[in-house]
Order: sequence, then structure tokens, then C-alpha cells
Amino acid sequence: MVANRKGKIMIGRAENGSQFWAYDLTYSESSDLTLLDNVQFIYELSLAELELMALGVDFEVTNCLREFKIKNKSKELNDEIVKRSSYFKTVGKEFTDYFHIIQKNRTRSVNQYLTHWIYPYKGKFHPQMIRALLNIMGLKEGDTVFEPFSGSGTVALEAQLLGINCVGIDISPLCVLQGKVKTKSIYVLDEIMSLKNDLIYKLKPSLFNKPSLFKEEHDFYRVLEDIKNETVRDFYMLARLLAVSDNVRRRRAFEQSFITNLNLMIASVKDYIDIANKLNLRPGKVHLQIGDSRKIELPNKSVDGIITSPPYSIALDYVDNDAHSLEYMGYKLNEMRVDFIGVRGKGKERIELYNSDMKRSYSEMYRILKPDKYGVIVIGNATYQGREVKTVEFTIEYMEQVGFELIHNINKIIFGLYNVMKKENILIFRKK
Repeated sequence: MVANRKGKIMIGRAENGSQFWAYDLTYSESSDLTLLDNVQFIYELSLAELELMALGVDFEVTNCLREFKIKNKSKELNDEIVKRSSYFKTVGKEFTDYFHIIQKNRTRSVNQYLTHWIYPYKGKFHPQMIRALLNIMGLKEGDTVFEPFSGSGTVALEAQLLGINCVGIDISPLCVLQGKVKTKSIYVLDEIMSLKNDLIYKLKPSLFNKPSLFKEEHDFYRVLEDIKNETVRDFYMLARLLAVSDNVRRRRAFEQSFITNLNLMIASVKDYIDIANKLNLRPGKVHLQIGDSRKIELPNKSVDGIITSPPYSIALDYVDNDAHSLEYMGYKLNEMRVDFIGVRGKGKERIELYNSDMKRSYSEMYRILKPDKYGVIVIGNATYQGREVKTVEFTIEYMEQVGFELIHNINKIIFGLYNVMKKENILIFRKK
């Protein structure tokens, strides 16, 4: 093993944020490909192998399944693996782009690099898995991936990093806001910075050792209405909602939480810009909006791929989970429930309504996907009122019924005491 950095140098880099704590800078000189240190599970190795096959690599797994030999070596192939791969640390002695990207992490979680961490959201995708799936599907720069349940924006951000365009919809305005902030703030950082001190001063002037013209800003949020640039306004709106969430969930003081998270958000956007410049990334275009997966407003055969994880609303009430933020955004929860999939009805009726809604969504996915292209669904069997709901089996059966062919079914174990789901399936379909 060869170490590029040792001891105090590595600790120092980790502390200043330029080297993420979960990874070291060692690799095997005898290996053509070395897996990232956080690759631990069988499903990750399966995706890594599928990813290599999709990139045209003829390989052999060696050294306890952590290293690979390339049988069809070429500079062009090496460059492709360096630029696109998701589960590999090094190609020969060269670190992959993804290894450099994940160093830009302001959190303690290996999957929350760049802007992924912004706002707590249950049921997030692993970004590394999404990057791999985009490669497995054969999507290239300029192609378009669609996400009918865009959630926290993971697919949008990972597609953007690979130069793939993303169109996403979600019924939740909070989800759409998250995705927009994570992917669009890189274009307006200067304006975000120009407003920062003024907004903080209005919230807490004592931080600037200046007398306040008013004792307390009860309606600080109204200040946001004066921001003309929608992308900048969205950024500060989400910073506000992040402080609201911290206050409700963790009882943290609103003002301090707002300032702390605002500084971290700005630092993460700077990280994104820095790494994009360093690696000469050409970010894909992202378009996210409020929409209904049961009636997608896109033409027939118009997208090059689909990745999604349908809502686990039978087991997790998304409206209740984000009630505090949705109410602060001005929405009425009872009215929102009418449109959310999986939260209507009780008992058997609830499951029937969920299945009916998902059939419409899957049919729409088939309609808008181009022939011979791939649709990936990550889903697990939920437990409702003490009984297992066979969501995976239902999904496979109906997707095949509408014209999809199941190519791969990969089991993914979910660890964590408080997780609603204990296992998911990564279902890779191809439109016949």
C-alpha cells in the first residue's frame, strides 16, 4: 500500500474540510481499480460490477473483492472510469472524480457531500447509488433523466454532476424547493453573499454590536419578499425552514440555527463551485417543479431514463413528517392530503388507493420513456397495520404488464434501528 499523506497532514486536511474524515489517501500499486473505503455491502459490489460493464470494462475481481484487474486497458477507458465511476477510489494511481467530489463534505455522513445534506428528509437515496445507476442505464452528457417523485433532489444533483439533464416533479412544494436550492444556488452565489449580512442584521443586530432600530424583528420572513431573484429567495427560504426544522425537532434556538446553517449552506455551495472548476465539470440542466406523477406533463417517448423511489406513504406519512415546514410555507395540511399518494383512506381502502395511484404513475412512466431505455425503481415492502404489503411484487407484476422487462432485481439491506423499511429492491427495467 502507498500513502500519499500521513499522520498529522491527513488529520489537518480533515479538520479544514479539504479531506473528508471517512477516507484515506492510500491505494494498491498492483491494482488497476480500487474500491472506495465505504463500499461494504453486496448490493454495492453488484452495482460496481454493472457500472463497469456499462462503461465497457472487461474486468476480474481480485484481493478479497476490493480490487479489480482490467483486461482491456486503454487510456480512453481509464479516463472514462475516472470521470464517471461511483464506487471506485483509484484507476491505477489516479484518483477518480467521485473521490475528489466526496471530499467536499461539511457533515459527519459519507453520503451528504456538497449540497446533499441541506434539509433533513426521510428516505433519501444514497447519492453514490444514483450515480452508479445513471451509468448502468447508459446515460451520457446531454441526455435527460426523469424523476417522478423528486423528493430531496438526489437524482437531480447527481445527474447534474455528470452533465446529464434532469426533469423532476413532486407533489410536495417543500421537496421541489429542496431540489432547486441544491442544484441552482451555484449560479447565484454572488447575490446570495451580497444579501447575507443585511438579512442576518435584520434578524439579530446585536451580532454586529449595533443598536437596533427595532427591539425585535417579529416578521423577519417578510424581508424575503423583497428579494427579486427567485433562486436567491429560495435559498434563504430553505435556510429559514432548516432553522424551523431544527427548532421543532431539536429545540434549537431559531436565530442561532439560522445563522449556523446559512453559513454551512454557503460553504457547501462554494465547495460545489470549487470542485466543478477543479474537475472541469459541465453541469447538466435541471428543471424541477410541482407536479403529479399520475399525470406527467411530458410528451410520449421524450426522456432517456427514469430513476425513482415511490413514496412509502403507507408506512410513512410525508405530510405529518414535514408538517411544521409546510405550515410555515402557508399550506393547509388537510387540503394537501387529497393529492398525496398513499395517505388517503384507511385500512384496505388505503392500500387499494395507493396501488391504483401507482398503476397510473407506472403507466405514465412507460408512456414518456423512449424505447429500449431503462427505468429504475427502488422500492420495498411496507408494513401497514402489522401486515406486510407486497409492494415489490405488485410493482414487478404491473410494470411487466404495461410493457417493461425486468433486467435486474438487486436486494438492498437497510441498516438503522429507526428505519421504516428494512430491505429495498433495486428494480432495473427496460422498455421493450
